[in-house]
Amino acid sequence: MRTPAILLLATLAIFPAVGCRSKPATAAEVTRQQAAKIDEARRDLSQIPPPSKNLYMAINSMGGWQNPSITVQENMVSLHVLMPDANPSDLGRGSMLRPEAARRQVLNVRMSDLAEALNAIPKEAWPYGRVIAVEEAHDAPASAERQLRLNMEKAMDILNNVGVVADEWSNGRPVGVR
Repeated sequence: MRTPAILLLATLAIFPAVGCRSKPATAAEVTRQQAAKIDEARRDLSQIPPPSKNLYMAINSMGGWQNPSITVQENMVSLHVLMPDANPSDLGRGSMLRPEAARRQVLNVRMSDLAEALNAIPKEAWPYGRVIAVEEAHDAPASAERQLRLNMEKAMDILNNVGVVADEWSNGRPVGVR
């Protein structure tokens, strides 16, 4: 009777020492993984045609923008995507039966996952080509302005690295690359 109890106690005493061990990723490994994500995104996004200025230069408000857009915030990026209409017919387009707002999606993404998130957007959601509207968050407190500017620069750098043209907007109006 005592033998099974002693064996059980001995097993429990040894088991935690044998547990799962994994070493944390080094900074070089993390950098290599991020570079691989950016390379994959650049390769996949290159299948989307280059931006067509004659299409997106005519847009003067965010309400008319149909390509993806991002809003840079203090701790994340909000990715706004207008998904393509699955119904090719013009019948009922934009009406109560097929509202455009139902196809709009807003995704909150970490800055480190921005390239991967852009890569996941379907090709049909880029009617103007590889151009994205970028704006800072409007309702951020004054204490977050420095972090917002840093995040804005990071976002622009990521977009540049994956081959997407950044069209900077402010207060719903274009101000940047035009």
